This record gives sequence, structure tokens and C-alpha cells, in this order.
Amino acid sequence: MPARSTAPRPTPTRADWARVRLFAMDVDGVLTDGNVFIAHGRSELKSFSILDGSGLKRAIRQGVAIAWISGRPSPATTARAKELGIPHVVQGRSDKLTALQELARELNLHADDCVYMGDDDIDAPAMRWARIGVSVPGAMAVAHAAADYITQRDGGRGAVREVCDLILAARAAKKATG
Repeated sequence: MPARSTAPRPTPTRADWARVRLFAMDVDGVLTDGNVFIAHGRSELKSFSILDGSGLKRAIRQGVAIAWISGRPSPATTARAKELGIPHVVQGRSDKLTALQELARELNLHADDCVYMGDDDIDAPAMRWARIGVSVPGAMAVAHAAADYITQRDGGRGAVREVCDLILAARAAKKATG
């Protein structure tokens, strides 16, 4: 799949958001605040937003494919994904671009059908490839530079819900106007 141009793109339009068929994202720093707590017995704790979970469930019900692509494996991520019914969970993959392209190919989608949301340098290539690259306010500079949209809400505090709402509102508006 060809890479998108490195030329600056305009802010995503309502039509761009309405076209989204796959919303893929990083986990740590996007679905969480980026903190990981390791207990004495090596059990791991993460905090996930209920707002994000609600938005993801709504998006799934409206036919948006959802994917989590994380650079590190995590039992907490697996448990939360299972609870929400996230259909595509890829863990332990630092090459997010390849993982995203493989998933898009599997779903018979193109870059223009995809949103990728990340917060770090390993997310930037996937953000640039997708039609809409999204980041959070606390992201690293390279992720901000790759982003077409930066959420108002922080990672782990409703940022994913914000993007779900943009996608679903655009789809509803498109449906209402025919």
C-alpha cells in the first residue's frame, strides 16, 4: 500500500470522518494515561476510561472496525479488550505501520478508510499512512507533527471517545443528508 504524501494536509473534514471504516489506535498513552503500575508479583495495573469504552462500543455497533495495536503485550490490555468486544487486538508489535497495513489488507480497506491514533514516535508512521492521524495533547512532538487532529481530551481521559463521537456524528450527518 503506498505511503501518503508528506505534504501537509488540511484539517479532516466531516466527509473524511464519515468515510472511516477502521479506527485503530495505540493503547498506552491513548487508551490509558500512559502509566503502568507493576505490583510485587509482577501483576500489572492500568486505568482505562469508561468514556472511551462507551464510545468504542457505540462505534462497533455502528459498523466501525476497531483495532488496538500495542508495542507491548499486556494482560490488562487483553482483559479490557475482551470486556469491550474489541475485534482486533495486536500486541507486541513495535512496527505499528506494518501491523495497520496488514489489518487494513485483511479487512479489504485502504489508507483513506482508516484513522490511526497514537502518542509516540513508533505511532507516527501509521498516523501518516492513515487518512486521518490523531494524537493526544500529551503526545511526543513527532506524534503531534504526524497528526491531522489533536484531541482536546487527554489519553486515558476520553480522547478516544472524542474521536468516536467525531466519526459517528459525521456518519449520522451523511446519512441524514443522503
